[in-house]
Amino acid sequence: MIFEIIFVIILVGIDQWTKLLTIQHLANGNQAITIIDGVFELTYVENTGAAFGMFQDATLILSILVIVILAVILYFKSKLPITPRYKPLHILSLFIIAGAIGNLIDRIRLSYVVDMLHFYWFEFPVFNVADMYVTCSAVLLMILLLTKYRDLEI
Repeated sequence: MIFEIIFVIILVGIDQWTKLLTIQHLANGNQAITIIDGVFELTYVENTGAAFGMFQDATLILSILVIVILAVILYFKSKLPITPRYKPLHILSLFIIAGAIGNLIDRIRLSYVVDMLHFYWFEFPVFNVADMYVTCSAVLLMILLLTKYRDLEI
C-alpha cells in the first residue's frame, strides 16, 4: 500500500513538474518549441474543459466528477485480489488515479488544466502528461478486461 501511494505521488510530481516547466517557459506569449518540424511541438494551452475541449468553463462540475470517478476506481481497486494475476490491473489503476489527481490539482489551483503536448501533423488536441496516464492506462485496462480478465467478478 505504501509503495502504491509513493508511486502515485511520483507520477503526480512528474505531471506537475512538466506543467510548471511549461508555465515558466511557454506562458505569457512565448512561442511554442518545435520538437519535430511539422509533427510535434511543446506549447501552452489553458484548458478550461475536459477531454478534447468538451465542457468548457465547467471547473466545479468537472472537479466533482473527477472526485466521484476517483472514488469508484479506488472502490474497485480495493475489491481486486492482491495476487500476481491482478498486478497489471493494480498498476494501471495507479496511473489512472495519478492522472486524475494531476489534472484535479490544476483545476482546483488554477481553474484550468495546463496542456502542452501538441501533435499538429494530424491536428490532435493539445494534452499533458496526466492525460497520457489516464488515456493509455484506460485503453490498456479495457483491452485486458476484454481479453485476460473477461471472467473477472468484482
